[in-house]
Amino acid sequence: MNKPARRTGLFLVVIGAVFWGVGGTVAQKLFQYAIDVNWLVTVRLLIAGLLLLTVQFLGKDRSQIVGVWKNRTSAVQLIIFGLVGMLAVQYTYMSSIHHGNAAVATLLQYLAPVMIIIYLLLRKQTVLTGRDSVTILLALIGCFFLLTNGSISQLSVPSPAIIWGILSGAALAFYTLYAVPLLKEYDSLVIVGWAMVIGGLALSIIHPPWQVDASSFTLETYVYLLFVIIFGTMLAFWFYIESLQSLSPKETSLLSSLEPLAAVLTTVFWLKESFGFFQWVGTACIITMILILALNKKSSSKTGKTFKNEKPLRVG
Repeated sequence: MNKPARRTGLFLVVIGAVFWGVGGTVAQKLFQYAIDVNWLVTVRLLIAGLLLLTVQFLGKDRSQIVGVWKNRTSAVQLIIFGLVGMLAVQYTYMSSIHHGNAAVATLLQYLAPVMIIIYLLLRKQTVLTGRDSVTILLALIGCFFLLTNGSISQLSVPSPAIIWGILSGAALAFYTLYAVPLLKEYDSLVIVGWAMVIGGLALSIIHPPWQVDASSFTLETYVYLLFVIIFGTMLAFWFYIESLQSLSPKETSLLSSLEPLAAVLTTVFWLKESFGFFQWVGTACIITMILILALNKKSSSKTGKTFKNEKPLRVG
């Protein structure tokens, strides 16, 4: 691999991870402008999904865009993935941000790999290793400090934010595991693009995106909205995929751990959210857990290509 291509790959994965993390913080800023969470999730899914399908149409195997619907099994799996996977992940994540903040929501969502480990252990599809024990312990300690700031008498984060955040992690665990057979047959852009469109259309039935009072929108509101949809969703995912052309899956996984760090830093220093000492300790524990998992990709082969990362699947 030539050095210019590698530098390009490093740039793309770092920028993509930062876009993902900052996108959550910008969404929190939108909620401060009284933007409805249902409307934001709907618009984000529909526009970002269509843009990803457009990228596939212009640059890759465009036949897959329609081909995925010609196989009945794949079509049913894609619909389930769009509703129970993509829509659930996006809605729970945004709801956690809405009730709390982007830093906590992102860190709680990153508990998904630990949930997958526990699920596989319960299904007896894997055995408990020393590494698994360490990651589970780090997740528990990290969550305790993150949510209590070291005090057992009260929570430092609103309860609804914690509940939605944990649900977001569980939804991401399902999203990750369920996509395996689809990713064996189709490109990530096709699966994620259609899943976003499906989720957006389903939520549109309950919360039509055109039923919004845009009279209160300022230029700043539109800029933040554009960032969440284009930079924090569509470009973030696309850059991550493109980085794999010149980097190994392990390298992209390690560098993409910048996402929760970006979310924490922008939440604390831009939105001025208070973050106690023990919450920083909890953050360090969870990020360490992410790094340990990323450094040991080979042991997760039972979960399929999602973790082997021949065709990676990410969500912001």
